[in-house]
Amino acid sequence: MPKMKTNRGAAKRFKVTGKGKIVRSKAYASHILTKKTRKKKRGLRKDGLVDQSNVASVKKMIPYA
Repeated sequence: MPKMKTNRGAAKRFKVTGKGKIVRSKAYASHILTKKTRKKKRGLRKDGLVDQSNVASVKKMIPYA
């Protein structure tokens, strides 16, 4: 059986934690920041977890992570 290919776009966007959860960075933090509140921008700095409904498809894209 040949080796599986990692989706390179997904590999740059997701990391797997020690317990096997998938971490992602939050969206809406790159531009048009003047109209967003301080609290919202502070929350966007933190990493989020991938929702349980999407975990299977993300794990398929990063098989060796």
